[in-house]
Amino acid sequence: MTLLSLLYALFLGGVITLFWLAQHQSQRLWVLLVASLIFYSASQPQNFSGLLVTLGLLMGFTGLNFGLGLVLSRPLDWRISNENWQFAQQDWNRSRLALLWAGIALNLLLLFSYKYIPFVLRSLGTLLNLPAAAVQADWISESLVVPLGISFFCFENIAYLVDIYRGAPATQQFLKFASYKFFFPKLISGPITRYHPFAKQLQTLKIPTPNQVVEGLWLIACGAIKKGLLADNLGTVVDLIFGNLQRAGSSDLWLGAIAYGFQLYLDFSGYVDIVLGSALLLGFSLPPNFNFPYLSTSIADFWRRWHMTLGDWLRNYLYFPLGGSRQGLGRTCVNLMIVMVLAGIWHGAAWGFIVWGALHGVALAVHRLTDAHAKGSPWAQAFWASLPGTLVAWSLTQAMVFITWIFFRLPDLRDSSLVIRRLWGQTADAQFTQKIYVEALSMSPAQIWVILGTIAAGMGFAYTLQRGLKLQLSPPIKAMLIPLCIFIVWLLAPQGGLPYIYFDF
Repeated sequence: MTLLSLLYALFLGGVITLFWLAQHQSQRLWVLLVASLIFYSASQPQNFSGLLVTLGLLMGFTGLNFGLGLVLSRPLDWRISNENWQFAQQDWNRSRLALLWAGIALNLLLLFSYKYIPFVLRSLGTLLNLPAAAVQADWISESLVVPLGISFFCFENIAYLVDIYRGAPATQQFLKFASYKFFFPKLISGPITRYHPFAKQLQTLKIPTPNQVVEGLWLIACGAIKKGLLADNLGTVVDLIFGNLQRAGSSDLWLGAIAYGFQLYLDFSGYVDIVLGSALLLGFSLPPNFNFPYLSTSIADFWRRWHMTLGDWLRNYLYFPLGGSRQGLGRTCVNLMIVMVLAGIWHGAAWGFIVWGALHGVALAVHRLTDAHAKGSPWAQAFWASLPGTLVAWSLTQAMVFITWIFFRLPDLRDSSLVIRRLWGQTADAQFTQKIYVEALSMSPAQIWVILGTIAAGMGFAYTLQRGLKLQLSPPIKAMLIPLCIFIVWLLAPQGGLPYIYFDF
């Protein structure tokens, strides 16, 4: 079941109807849980027996984390005498910490077992010259179907356990926790949410007002435009260019890299818009995930605007526990490197993702060093605050972001390194233009650049209206534009569409 399909529209409409017809919270939770399991079953590419195993495993880990939360929140026995209380408290604190680490380890083991065993075996096989390891890795890859959303699932579990350890109350109702974990709008690709804001909203759910209904449908329509009309058409360009690396010239590779950066953003933010709109029609407000990231003027600002819920998770559950920026500039840079390398590994089991994360870690460290230097230099502060300085900062940031996307799109280092080497001075094969632009795309490179420029200008215009002038379309105008957006997507989106990129993560 894809989000841009009539089947999903009928499914969402049915769930919304049943949800708001239910009179009690428990009934609504059952509607959410059953609907989410149906949605996941219709999205997971497995046979029936494999699907049952996957659902059983995920439900089992949901129960495991629910139980761990209950134990972590259990208070110390009040019947302990005063003279023994201090020692008992110390023992209990040590036990809670050990239990927390055990819970984190189990969730990471689940993630590792599904996503990283083939990668580790192949790497060891190459390093130690063990062909049998590579054969075993191929067999595991062919036999094992990675559950959709497994990374998001495990990260939310870890966040829940850490929050309980830090003092947040554990839920006493498994149905409520399972409904949160399997909540179908965000189940596969986020946003990464925390349990307690979700539970708080459950207590005050109200049927959406007409304006909220329009806003929810508007978000879904905007997501459809981003994904179906823009991202999928750009994806065709990207696939053709990166599918013919040996023939592509430097200008073609630059075009593919820029187009992929836009495709990735529009694909993922379009998915999130549909998720936010679907959740809003059910009375839930999920956290935003993007804030015009391609207008960032520093790599740190980019990570405050890109995949915001992942950035929040990395800060709260990894960067701060490592010491954050509290232990000196050198340690801060090391912490940034650790966090971003792990962020790269989280995205996928390939060396390209690790290189991508490491490069972002280096960029964040350089930014932190540059920022520290600028604070001691009035001239540097004045330059970076000026219009030329802002343009230079924006250009450097976006160049770094778009070039490193190459490792994201081509995680095999043989392919990505080839592209990096050929970004300058490479002439295209004589037939490349004819086969790709004339026959396959029926567009010239100049026309594609114009399209990319128009998309970029549209982002800048939207930012000026929404953030600069604080202007928003009125609900009646949105209501009139919604069917037009859906019709345009139906008319101009590629036949069949492309899968969501982040479904792989």
